Amino acid sequence: MTSRLTLLGLATLALGAASCIDENILDVMADSQPRAGRYKESVFFEDGLSMHAPPEGTVPRERLTQNVPVSTGRLPDGPIQPNGEPLPKYATAIPVPVTPQLLALGRKRFDITCATCHGPVGDGISIVGTQMSLRPPPSLVTEKYIAKPSGYLFEVASRGFGMMASYAAELTVEERWAVVAYLRALQLSQSANVDQLPPAVRAKLESAPPAPVQKEHP
Repeated sequence: MTSRLTLLGLATLALGAASCIDENILDVMADSQPRAGRYKESVFFEDGLSMHAPPEGTVPRERLTQNVPVSTGRLPDGPIQPNGEPLPKYATAIPVPVTPQLLALGRKRFDITCATCHGPVGDGISIVGTQMSLRPPPSLVTEKYIAKPSGYLFEVASRGFGMMASYAAELTVEERWAVVAYLRALQLSQSANVDQLPPAVRAKLESAPPAPVQKEHP
């Protein structure tokens, strides 16, 4: 109890101190902070340029490796289409090792980020989805999305699609591939036949008692 009161007292003092800061000081600090505008002349660098190439050896934050399919989900573009645009080609397989740890991460991120609209099993049934009558979220466990390349699903998570926003800021590259891997597991679980199960799992499933039938109230 004492520690909670101490923390509360410190928080109160911090808020009181913050309220005493002169706003003019903050303005001076903001104006005096050295910064360079794009395409503006610089007096700091000898060549007079504000914009410079990144130091040798640096890579973009999103690029975990130099493997483009990992960071984009795409392969080299195909031939030019009649509309003048190249035919996009996506990675068909998940280009990172699919491990139990990756699936566990994918389930965690899917439940937090995706299940809100697409439902816990990816079938598009959710409380939020029922309120989106104009364009409800699709089921991701249908043949249409089972047939989609894994790279396409990664790109949708990265860039967004339709009413769905990009989740590149919320999910790292690894987390997006983890979500794709877990979605593949959901698709398999919703469409697999009993004959495809391992013998031990199938025997356990067949020996389980039937689920009770819920009676409808008159």
